[in-house]
Amino acid sequence: MTGREIALQAARAADEKQAERIVVYDLRGLSDVADYFVLATVQSRAQARAVLREVEEVLRKEGARPMAREGSNDAQWQLLDYVDAVIHVFSAELREYYNLESLWGDAPKLDWNASENVRSNFKMRR
Repeated sequence: MTGREIALQAARAADEKQAERIVVYDLRGLSDVADYFVLATVQSRAQARAVLREVEEVLRKEGARPMAREGSNDAQWQLLDYVDAVIHVFSAELREYYNLESLWGDAPKLDWNASENVRSNFKMRR
């Protein structure tokens, strides 16, 4: 899978678990960290676990595995690092505090929900 495919699939998987304010940034040429960042907000630890589990499950079915999984002990900010795409799952408070949008606000955003990017749920869930 390409970094773009990973980011788009991750955004849709997070949406399946009702994550909020999902944004996919295209950082190619802007960052050496990753080509894509996915940001998503959750309301609880349980929701954070559910989102991360869903993202990993969907991507694992496509043959992608994270190189690293990091985060705070209280699940306020967790991330999955797929090298070319990094998925950030935040509480609302920490997302506002770190404000990654201000760092990457000039980066193009991908429309992860656009019809040309969306696989059917059937295909995604295989």
